[in-house]
Amino acid sequence: MTASHHPADDDETPFRDRGPVSRDLAESVLGGGEIELLGRMPWSSNMTFLADVRLDDQLLQGIYKPHKGERPLWDFPSGLYKREVASYRLAKALDWEIIPPTMLRDGPLGPGSLQLFIPCDFSIHYFHILEEERHHHTLQRFCAFDIAANSTDRKGGHMLLDGQDGIWGIDNGLTFHAEFKLRTVIWDFGDENIPADIVTDLGRLLEQGLPDDICELLDPFEVDALHTRMRALVREGRFPVDPGGHRYPWPLV
Repeated sequence: MTASHHPADDDETPFRDRGPVSRDLAESVLGGGEIELLGRMPWSSNMTFLADVRLDDQLLQGIYKPHKGERPLWDFPSGLYKREVASYRLAKALDWEIIPPTMLRDGPLGPGSLQLFIPCDFSIHYFHILEEERHHHTLQRFCAFDIAANSTDRKGGHMLLDGQDGIWGIDNGLTFHAEFKLRTVIWDFGDENIPADIVTDLGRLLEQGLPDDICELLDPFEVDALHTRMRALVREGRFPVDPGGHRYPWPLV
């Protein structure tokens, strides 16, 4: 199978197109549906599978990342799938629909994450999306999110544009490290004021406190560091600048 094909309902691709799906429906199906693996996604360093997920008469497609398929890293502990889920839960707590619904599941290959598959044209990435000014506010949310979550691998190809003009960030396993490891392509808003609604959302979450379902997936030092990064964004009110250009991932796409 190839991830460069535009999803379609035909015999040539396992990817299935669909209309919009509510967060509640996606969580229900992904969290409790029967998982059928369709094949392995190409070009992934860790085992990543496309799956059909069926609950009663509802059928969705998801991306399943089992724990046992993770390649060990020297600078991140085992269990990157938990960070995929924590990233979704942080976006949900901020009420930002930018990370596809992602659930913890004990799937066909054991515990892992199961994320809603986003039908899209995979040839379109961040640098194309950036060209359209109507997308800039959502991209500014991503910029703030990646700083707060300490995203270490936000490549351009990890940003998807769906058929309804929605933007989604995938591959969020390298996040939430206690040490500042930010690597992202989203530096285009450096030194600009952070929009007031983004600051408000971050401040609200700080005041309310992080939900337990995020904290349970991270260690206490990572939770403290997340608080610190969020407070810095609210206090400064401006997007940071990377003057040395060393906080970009490689490859960029």
